[in-house]
Amino acid sequence: MTSTTTSAATTEQTVPAPVAATVDYLDRRVGLGFAIRGLARKLFPDHWSFLLGEIALYSFIVLILSGIFLTMFFVPSMAEVHYPENALPVTMQGVEMSEAFASTLNLSFHVRGGLLMRQIHHWAALMFVGSMVVHMLRVFFTGAFRKPRELNWVVGFTMLVLSLLAGLTGYSLPDDVLSGNGLRITDGVVRSIPIIGAYMSYMVFGGEFPGTEVIPRMFTLHILLIPGLILALLALHLFLVFWQKHTQYPGPGRTDKNVVGYPLLPVYTAKAGGFFFIVFGVLALMGATMSINSVWNYGPFDPALVSAGAQPDWYMLFLEGSLRLMPGQTEFVILGWTLSLNVLIPAVVVPGLLFTFLGAYPFVENAITKDVGEHHVLDRPRNAATRTALGTAFLSVFFVLLVAGANDLVATHFGLSLNAITLVLRVLIFVLPVVVFIVTKRVCLSLQRKDREVVLHGHETGIVRRTADGRFYEVHKPLDEYERWVRVGHHVYRPLELPPREDARGVRRPGGRADGIRMRLSRFFFEDRVEPVTPAELAAAQSHGEHDELPAAPEGSSAAELAGTRGTSH
Repeated sequence: MTSTTTSAATTEQTVPAPVAATVDYLDRRVGLGFAIRGLARKLFPDHWSFLLGEIALYSFIVLILSGIFLTMFFVPSMAEVHYPENALPVTMQGVEMSEAFASTLNLSFHVRGGLLMRQIHHWAALMFVGSMVVHMLRVFFTGAFRKPRELNWVVGFTMLVLSLLAGLTGYSLPDDVLSGNGLRITDGVVRSIPIIGAYMSYMVFGGEFPGTEVIPRMFTLHILLIPGLILALLALHLFLVFWQKHTQYPGPGRTDKNVVGYPLLPVYTAKAGGFFFIVFGVLALMGATMSINSVWNYGPFDPALVSAGAQPDWYMLFLEGSLRLMPGQTEFVILGWTLSLNVLIPAVVVPGLLFTFLGAYPFVENAITKDVGEHHVLDRPRNAATRTALGTAFLSVFFVLLVAGANDLVATHFGLSLNAITLVLRVLIFVLPVVVFIVTKRVCLSLQRKDREVVLHGHETGIVRRTADGRFYEVHKPLDEYERWVRVGHHVYRPLELPPREDARGVRRPGGRADGIRMRLSRFFFEDRVEPVTPAELAAAQSHGEHDELPAAPEGSSAAELAGTRGTSH
């Protein structure tokens, strides 16, 4: 089916006069009827993994709503005050602190619903970043970033970076010991940048750390600039999804020229609206039952204090882990300038390489394949073995850094040596990605071979039969046409074949060096591959399939027709 619609019996319905007048007014001024008709016919595929992006969207909406509430009571000031002697919590009574920390305590203990809103806001932030990361991984592994969606990938990548900045500026606002230590690390990272680091630190903090300006500045970034940019990019992202059509998984009737799914109105809208309340309900339940960021346990920020066992939120933990893995001896003084490679490499270079890989990958793959066609049907990850292997290798680095960021907790909880854990992780950060890449690529190629085997010989049934002459064989169940299409209908990329860099007279052609690099990359990506079954191979296999229990074929159909059309080779 190309679309799924719901038709109901035509019934007479009376529209209230004010509603009819308003709709008519908007239709005459802005063409509301035309817009609604166009949106109502817009089709969206139905698959559970598409909900990941919706979770990010709905978490962001909860963030905005709860953030508006928190803004009413938070005081973004670093002015020193003494917490009232008669206010909760008891441990903070009479303690000197900033107005920002005092207002956070007041919000948590004396504003009705304030602590609930704080915790909902924090859990929504974690959910927002987490769902964005998993959503982008789904896009990466299925090839949804290919033409014409490279721009949308960049938009999503930029939103991810902005969400990390929003988290950094957000959990720094309470001005407690934990967030203050995080800001101290931020100051050290900024100062590690050669030549301009000290000037940038003065600009961020308004003088020597911690200064008196950083909380008001981060408050402005957190509630105004960063959310505004995310909202603008979110609107652009949704517009591009509408304009370019939604991607869809391989299946019956699904091609690059159509969309199989449900219309926006009323089916998809009802499902999406219901899912929003599910996400909101889960976040509210987490905020009500799961304590997070209890700042009164840490106390107000004091540069002389560092809390033990402290980690940032999970999405910044990789940066903490990178810093903990770097040996401390790599700091040098050159002509009076201190070059802190022990901070610069793990906090600037390593994250820069990881984010550069993530942001630039679609353009690198497109340059290698020279693919100019549009792609609306997604890849099965096994059919893009090198891409899948690179993605899992990237994830292995990320997970090693996550463990490194909590190496002290791992040591205390499991009774291990902290130095031994750090040493092992220093080795794994280089070895594990290589091992994961090789294993993942081998697994993908093996799955492709399994697909060939299943297409040619069918599913194993476990039924063993004996012939009259005493021979034994296992009965195989042939695939139906839809199963077969999924396994043979994907695009096949092969290494580029380029002419020699020099012609017969020894003259080098322009761009020969760049083409050589592209050819080597193409060979790296596509030299190891398994060709899908062709209709001719399927027909030959079926002609010798005396052990198969073949279903009755439709009248007039051939084995080649049942095999489907093989994807275009590039």
